[in-house]
Amino acid sequence: MKKDEIVALLKEQLTKSEAREKELLCRIDRLLEEVASLKEALLQKGESLDRQKRIAKGIARLVSNSSEKQQPEQPDPEKQKALEEERSAKRRTRKNNGATRDMHYEMETQEHDIYPDDPEFDLSKARLFSRDPRICIRYECVPMRFIKHVYKIYSYTQNDKFFEGKTPASAFLNSSYDGSFIAGLMELRYIYSLPIERIINYFEGHGFILKKPTAHKLIERASELFENLYKCIRQTVLQDSYICADETFYRVLIPEKNKKGKRVKKGYIWVFIGMRSKMIYLLYDNGARTEEVILEELKNYKGIIQSDGYAPYRKLERADYPEIIRIPCIQHIKRKFIDCGEDDPDAKEVVGLFNSLYHEEHKHKIGIDGWTEEHQLDYRRKYAPDILGELSDKIDEIENRGDLLPKSELQAAITYLRNEWRVMVEIFNHGEVHLDNNEVERYNRYLSLSRRNSLFFGSHKGAERGAILYTLALTCRMQKVNLFDYLTDIINRTAEWAPNTPLEKYRDLLPDKWKNG
Repeated sequence: MKKDEIVALLKEQLTKSEAREKELLCRIDRLLEEVASLKEALLQKGESLDRQKRIAKGIARLVSNSSEKQQPEQPDPEKQKALEEERSAKRRTRKNNGATRDMHYEMETQEHDIYPDDPEFDLSKARLFSRDPRICIRYECVPMRFIKHVYKIYSYTQNDKFFEGKTPASAFLNSSYDGSFIAGLMELRYIYSLPIERIINYFEGHGFILKKPTAHKLIERASELFENLYKCIRQTVLQDSYICADETFYRVLIPEKNKKGKRVKKGYIWVFIGMRSKMIYLLYDNGARTEEVILEELKNYKGIIQSDGYAPYRKLERADYPEIIRIPCIQHIKRKFIDCGEDDPDAKEVVGLFNSLYHEEHKHKIGIDGWTEEHQLDYRRKYAPDILGELSDKIDEIENRGDLLPKSELQAAITYLRNEWRVMVEIFNHGEVHLDNNEVERYNRYLSLSRRNSLFFGSHKGAERGAILYTLALTCRMQKVNLFDYLTDIINRTAEWAPNTPLEKYRDLLPDKWKNG
């Protein structure tokens, strides 16, 4: 072949090679696009599955209402049978068809002497047949009743001196309502969570017609009367060395329309429980959930605060708050793994390790059989390290396998645990603290029930009044003090106190020190 022919042939082959190379590069690009598309589809499918799982779990919770309840262990059939036989034998010896009678020693008791009413019976001639009378008990229910007391106040002159009967004290200036009336209204509203409309209907059914504006005015004036007690409880709680904190929402009516065209705002109430003082303090600040509210309220606090992992609480761990030790709620951490579902074996194993902590924790209780905080601390230092070590190893194993989807529920749960790990370990350096802040969750339910029944507060001012009155009501509940008796006494006792009365004078009236009468 001639030189020119060879050159032409080589050029032709080079052109074909370049074309082939371009074709291969295009195919590679298409394959990369398909791989990326498949990866995205896989992630979306994973997220969709997670979302469907969450929806299914939510429906299951609504149906069964047992999402976080631990199933009790099945009893041994033979032991159960023996126990039933023992109980049956005891019932047979008791008679009365096996029924047990509660004597209700806590009740007000009236005694009545009943003598024979036969016409031939003469007590002066009769001889007592038995030294001890036969006892018969009947329980009477006296529903709420209203009594109108009319006081006729007389005036006299004697030896050129004027004498006048004293007007009975009222709950408020120029008011006809006794402290017991206000107490009954408060108990129905803030303990039994009845909305004002239902309270009015309840009162009317028992013979008293109360107008709605009057009811709201009584609540408003009661909150003003209790403001110093509220401040005193706040002071006591914030001086407690161990606080559980949380926040919950309540809808509030506002003048401005929101994005949906409604004049409703989701306002937040902050809840603090002094775990040693056994008092509850609620804070409402225009419904704000911003970190400024909580950080301002706790800026001078010294002690332990237990909370969930909400960002403002986590800022309390910083060097800006050297006197505060924050610890987390293990139930919140555990719940993240429970939400991964029963089909996730890794999540189930992590939940089992958390349950092991609770299993050990429940073997002893401070105050029972001489068990002290020091005993509890020593015991925690024995059992906790091994379980925490297993938990840490399990999390490392899950992450190192490389099959964890970045947006899965399990990844979110692990991230939450990682963020709370250091402060979670801190729990086991103290003997007095709980593993969780379930205590505050329990009292939040009163607000949740009220939220379902009443729907909203009428204004920010109304929400502030609610925080004051719930503070008193829930503190009484925690102290096992009868709210009706407490408020009746406190209203009548403090009605004539000046607004500038020092808070120290109110300290002895708080539920933990209060004595009726």
